[in-house]
Amino acid sequence: MKKTVRISFEGKTYDVEVEVLDSAVAAAPAAPVAAPAPAPAAPAAAPAVAGGTEVKSPLAGSVFKLKVNVGDTVAVNQEVAVIEALKMENPVVAPCAGKVTSISVKETDTVTDGQVLMTIA
Repeated sequence: MKKTVRISFEGKTYDVEVEVLDSAVAAAPAAPVAAPAPAPAAPAAAPAVAGGTEVKSPLAGSVFKLKVNVGDTVAVNQEVAVIEALKMENPVVAPCAGKVTSISVKETDTVTDGQVLMTIA
């Protein structure tokens, strides 16, 4: 059985999927643990433009670099942003060619897996 758990490390919160291998271990009572701090609120995603394609974050992390601006023309698989997670820089590429019509995040924002970063039309 897979479960999603939230962990905090060095002031950042991460949602992690884990697989429970032994149901007896999962049912065993655990020692009391202080409740984790709530995850920072994600910025509101801009509504998708009619006919636009949403560019979503491939993982939870922090927006390290935005490589395009609203109005820029992009090609398929062009790097449009970089997400930093666990000290690694992960490129985000455009899923289609077009013009960037909106950007929903700014550099240093914390994002979740699947969160809309920008829209391309």
